[in-house]
Amino acid sequence: MTKPLASRIALVTGASRGIGRATAKALAAAGAHVVAVARTVGGLEELDDEIRGLGGAATLVPLDLTDADGIARLGAALHERHGRLDVLVGNAGIAGPSSPLGHIDLKPWNDVIAINLTANFQLVRCMEPLLRASDAGRAVFITSGAASKATAYLGPYAVSKAGVETLARVWANETATTAIRVNLFNPGPIRTRMRATVMPGEDPMTLDTPEQAAEFIVPLCLPSFMENGRFYDYPTKTLMNFRPPAP
Repeated sequence: MTKPLASRIALVTGASRGIGRATAKALAAAGAHVVAVARTVGGLEELDDEIRGLGGAATLVPLDLTDADGIARLGAALHERHGRLDVLVGNAGIAGPSSPLGHIDLKPWNDVIAINLTANFQLVRCMEPLLRASDAGRAVFITSGAASKATAYLGPYAVSKAGVETLARVWANETATTAIRVNLFNPGPIRTRMRATVMPGEDPMTLDTPEQAAEFIVPLCLPSFMENGRFYDYPTKTLMNFRPPAP
């Protein structure tokens, strides 16, 4: 039986742990060759072993996404090796400081914006030509309920995710007449290391796992998924026009 992503090339950022790692494995299980991007070499090597155990294949790319030139070189390398990109999952992100806005120094603010937002902008710039070369380019960006809720004390993170949502919507509008489809995915509370740092008193066993969320990301990456500029809210399992209503 042919797998739904057989012969497809899928790039996943933040692939060494959490939702990125689970998504990379799920895409590989669906037949994709995964281009796994992360800063942590050890985590990438462990991911590679797991993907091989699934019978899949991966290309490991140790890269700090604040390196804009590195993202450009990656795009050039993918063009030379594959001539296209079929799936882009913009997952990498950091939580940043949990503090009132007036107490946050400029450097940690810039760090969050650089990784969570600017890196995704550079991915759009460098990967769009490759996605256009695919017969069904698919891009999924991971967002957060903090963007619409404007969660107190998570200002840099909330602002960066609001920016990602607007970035994705603009790109979806710009590519609406192409074979590219751009969508957003809100995982909600998931059992990840990042979540634990932000909510240290929370019982992680009450939360869904990254693997459970990844099961719902993969369908957004399939050639058969034709929705564009939409928002998938994992907590409610709902595909929306944009963002879920604030509670």
